[in-house]
Amino acid sequence: MSFGVRLLLVLAAALAAIIAGMLAGLLTRWDGARMPACIMRGSAAFGIAMTLFVLVLTSLRALG
Repeated sequence: MSFGVRLLLVLAAALAAIIAGMLAGLLTRWDGARMPACIMRGSAAFGIAMTLFVLVLTSLRALG
């Protein structure tokens, strides 16, 4: 795969991870938690989702 395709795959994974983090933060807020807890849980969800997306792309040999 070319560098451009790999870059687009990583950007798509990052966007999906951002959406997952935002949803986790919103669900935490709706549960009644305070803002620092929402930010912390949303950030954790982003990190976990991004790690899993990169691991899946690597195992499919799309990144290298």
